[in-house]
Amino acid sequence: MNHGHDLNRRDFLKISSLFLAGSAAISSQVGQALSSTNTAFAKDDREEVVHSFCEHCFWRCGIAAHVRNGKIYKITGSEHHPLSNGKLCPRGTGGIGQIYDPDRLAHPIIRERKGGKSSLRKASWDEAITYTAEKLYQIKEKYGPEAIAMLHHGYGYTFFKEMFKAFGVNKFAKPSYDFCCGPRLQGYTMTYGHGTGTPEGIDMMNSKYLLFFGTHYGENMHNTAVQEISEGIRRGLKIVVFDPRFSTLAGKAEKWLPIKPGTDIAMMQALMNVLISEELYDKKFVAENTVGFDELWAEVRHMTPEKAATITDIPADEIREIARTFASYAPAAAVHPGRRTQWYADGTQRVRAIAILNALTGNYKMPGGVVKYEKFKLPKPEAHPHPHFKKEVWSKYPFFVQTKPENSITSHEVVQQTLEKEVRAWFVYGVNVPETITLGRKTAIEAMQKLDFMVAVDTLPMEVTGYADIVLPECTYLERYDDLDGGRPYRTPFVSLRQPVVEPMFDSKPGNEIARMMAEKLELHGVFEDSVETYLDKRLNKVGSSLEEVKKTGVLVGEPTNLYRKPGEKLTFKTPSGKIELASAQLKSAGFDAVPKYIKHPEPPQGYYRILTGRKPMLTFGRTANNRFLNELPTARENEIWVNPRIAQKHALSHGEYVHLKNQAGIVSEFPIKVKVTERIREDSVYMVHGYGHYYKKLKWAYKKGASHNQLISKADIDQSTGAVGFQNNFVTFIKEA
Repeated sequence: MNHGHDLNRRDFLKISSLFLAGSAAISSQVGQALSSTNTAFAKDDREEVVHSFCEHCFWRCGIAAHVRNGKIYKITGSEHHPLSNGKLCPRGTGGIGQIYDPDRLAHPIIRERKGGKSSLRKASWDEAITYTAEKLYQIKEKYGPEAIAMLHHGYGYTFFKEMFKAFGVNKFAKPSYDFCCGPRLQGYTMTYGHGTGTPEGIDMMNSKYLLFFGTHYGENMHNTAVQEISEGIRRGLKIVVFDPRFSTLAGKAEKWLPIKPGTDIAMMQALMNVLISEELYDKKFVAENTVGFDELWAEVRHMTPEKAATITDIPADEIREIARTFASYAPAAAVHPGRRTQWYADGTQRVRAIAILNALTGNYKMPGGVVKYEKFKLPKPEAHPHPHFKKEVWSKYPFFVQTKPENSITSHEVVQQTLEKEVRAWFVYGVNVPETITLGRKTAIEAMQKLDFMVAVDTLPMEVTGYADIVLPECTYLERYDDLDGGRPYRTPFVSLRQPVVEPMFDSKPGNEIARMMAEKLELHGVFEDSVETYLDKRLNKVGSSLEEVKKTGVLVGEPTNLYRKPGEKLTFKTPSGKIELASAQLKSAGFDAVPKYIKHPEPPQGYYRILTGRKPMLTFGRTANNRFLNELPTARENEIWVNPRIAQKHALSHGEYVHLKNQAGIVSEFPIKVKVTERIREDSVYMVHGYGHYYKKLKWAYKKGASHNQLISKADIDQSTGAVGFQNNFVTFIKEA
């Protein structure tokens, strides 16, 4: 049996229906569940409600799964969990579509090469795990543990990370760091000494005035935040949205200002200019709790509203009015830090500008302002790193080191190191690499083709599984235990449990079991407890509870966070100065700007338009893309390209017609996209939802639906301080269908 590669090029292999669950098998498995009596799960006419937490985005809301005769028939929001409060977004309620998807991976799959041709075949778990362990061991022995990298997304990665740490591997990368959470975390940490959290530390329900720069609440959902904004509006909250596109959130705003893309920092500098020049800022707070005020003023004093108007396309009078109104509501006013904050190469400084604007109002730990949530005090699990485990961060970017410990390198550095043959093996957990990596589809595929070995752990046959040597089918989040979710701060600290709602279907296994099997094959004994239940129970015992107790509601809730500072309270910050750093000595000493500066971004070529992207509330995360129930929603079936009417007229485009998109490098979208002609987008930009245009035919509900944004990325702008990647300096024009 030959698993080796005779060629450098790794062919994309389409996983056939032989390896998938299939409609008949789904019916058979459900039928067996209905008739079986020898299990711990309910199998009669009684309804059982099992509490867990969702996996369909990073928010991880609490869910209540309703089970009858061993089959889930409904998922609702858990009333016990502080992030859901009994409510869920469409993605959360659509979890049934994932577990009962006939396209689910049903068996381990191995790539073989015979006679110069590759093929796929079923394998037993023992064979697949043995082969995986052998290849990883060989690569580690030949090239060192640094030749192995893990790319991950989703909460189930934690057990695999512990296994790899015991194996000596410390290249962990989360692609969402590169363009979403990384700059926000680093920018706030360099300013306040702590991150913004998820949910973000903005007291929205008690705020009187909120500014948003491009944040798309209501479209990317974020259940708790939408609930808090709604409550804030009920209490009289006024919202101002700066966005080149009229978003759902803009529809709830007092003002929508169609700012020119890439000019946010100029706008924020102008707001600072007004606050300082008109002495509207909180002088006492700034004097007592910040450093770098003079450096900040030296930078922003020249960005008058008149100058900013020529840059941002927002009238100077509007800028002054917003700054004055913002100050009048302070400290019950705030600028929201946003999400998916890396659009260009200045994302970290853009977030710092937001943090600085907040600091000038003195809204820190005040009702309606910036607040700092607390974590549930859950002790960390015992670690079992390899004796020679290297703890240092592998990233070359100097301020990457302040990120969360689950990452040690950016995902685009993993890609570059793979192209240079420094990284030889990938272990991919829940990441659809061709449609996720921020350097674009073409570069991601080139990197995968250079690998010596690649493992994909997933629930569905995504594009990434077609390039893997081993595909390990994990059961869905509704069929497994994961580690406790207890490390996130919130206004009500909590620790929540993901537990199996029904038994695993097919020949799939929970991630914790797959990791344990691999650890044993690699002779990493003692890394895991005998069972995941024992491990979870021991952790919960340390806080005076038990697995049996938490299974009842799925969550332990602590005492509410004391959000607000007391009169006269002395504030301290975990920054080098111990204060809020309006000017950062750290950045300055490393050769970067101490305070945020506006840098002009490239303009679109003639006849081209800047691509702006976003999400839909029901799809766009990898494990929802093929969800048949969510795809039945009319607005979810495909993405559209939003075009201003004057641009549509210029290119003779009609509302509802299909076009292909061509980017500035000549890349043409594989599939067409429907035109949406609307005044809700600026003339210099177009907008499309990310996560569509799948080219894998086995994703029957996602195949050929809309166009892939990732395919159109050929230019990436990297923030040299944190390593975050921006891709909005890509532009497209239209090719009409013949």
